[in-house]
Amino acid sequence: MRSHIIAIIAALSPLVMIAEDKKFEPNYDESLIPDYALPNPLEGVTQAKQWSAKRIEWLDLLGREMFGVIPKSFTDVNVSSLISSPDKTILNGRGKLRQLTIHLAGQDIKVSLFLPANASAAAPAPAFLGYNFSGNHSVFNDPDIELTNSWMRKKKDNRASAEDRGASSSRWPVERILTNGFALATVYYGDVDPDQDDGFKNGVHAQLGKPAPHEAASIATWAWALSRILDVIESEIVEIDATKVAVFGHSRLGKTSLWAGASDSRFALVISNNSGCGGAALSRRKIGETVSRITHSFPHWFCDNFDHYANNEDAMPFDNHTLLAMIAPRPLYVASAEEDRWADPKGEFLSCLHASPVYKLLGTEGLPATEIPQVNQPIHGQIGYHIRTGRHDVTDYDWEQYIKFAKQHLNP
Repeated sequence: MRSHIIAIIAALSPLVMIAEDKKFEPNYDESLIPDYALPNPLEGVTQAKQWSAKRIEWLDLLGREMFGVIPKSFTDVNVSSLISSPDKTILNGRGKLRQLTIHLAGQDIKVSLFLPANASAAAPAPAFLGYNFSGNHSVFNDPDIELTNSWMRKKKDNRASAEDRGASSSRWPVERILTNGFALATVYYGDVDPDQDDGFKNGVHAQLGKPAPHEAASIATWAWALSRILDVIESEIVEIDATKVAVFGHSRLGKTSLWAGASDSRFALVISNNSGCGGAALSRRKIGETVSRITHSFPHWFCDNFDHYANNEDAMPFDNHTLLAMIAPRPLYVASAEEDRWADPKGEFLSCLHASPVYKLLGTEGLPATEIPQVNQPIHGQIGYHIRTGRHDVTDYDWEQYIKFAKQHLNP
């Protein structure tokens, strides 16, 4: 009887969650934004030399109260790699494709490396590093890119299919990236940690264990794995200049790229594409997705301590401008989309604006604007920003700006 009742409850749980989700009515009216005061990232700091200690304070606070700190079980993990297949010439000789497998906490993390044809140990290329949502095989249509064996969302039997080769190529302009002198390293995020509330029983957590309330949840774990991939690039990939790696991410993976860039200063440039709540947007504005909604719908993304700020944003001793400020003085680019009101484009811009004083204290121009720009009118300073036409996506326009910005700062 007890097992029968449990089965009924399990069957009804998704319906309850759907019903609760339907109760959520997002606010998109600027006139309904509550009054709020933002924490000052530079509180107590008057000189550039004081920022390093203050940055550590913010890093510890956001780690403990939002993303989760990396426990000792993570730091003891050994990382090893092997080349899965010989280099393959692609794009009519303009590039090379290399498959890499990184062994990390019991998981095989597949990395697809796209290298400019002329990249070498003598002339290493700068690179973009980022997760993809649908498997490396979806980024570029090549039969030699292995299909992932990891959990895959929104797929039959949660498995990858050969019919999806190249299906996400519109988000990954490999040819444009290579011909502009950059390499690209991309990884399927499900290889590291499946994007589902499974009690942290799968992916690297199967070996590392369930996190405590203040320890790294999925976003922090994805970010940690990006740093381990950078370790391998530093030690083994001579064709990439490891001092010139830009970390890139879209949506939840944009949140990941921001935390990776904040927590690992080796990333030379950080790009957030439509990252919204928990990413670049200010939580106190309560427009579109909110802390309450995101922690309810995706409880595995942030550490359990972050739940305390659901419908309680004013109690947060931080907001997401402090996340952006921790990247200073390294170049940072934040991008929004006009139709992506869920991610609060204005809130993303305001985070850049309120992070800018840290950049200026450290001797850079920061964000060279005080008002959100017109659509498709990008701003390129030490902090870059644009809002483009269209929806929640990664487009050619976005990459046009990222490549231009990276050329300005990384000198390929």
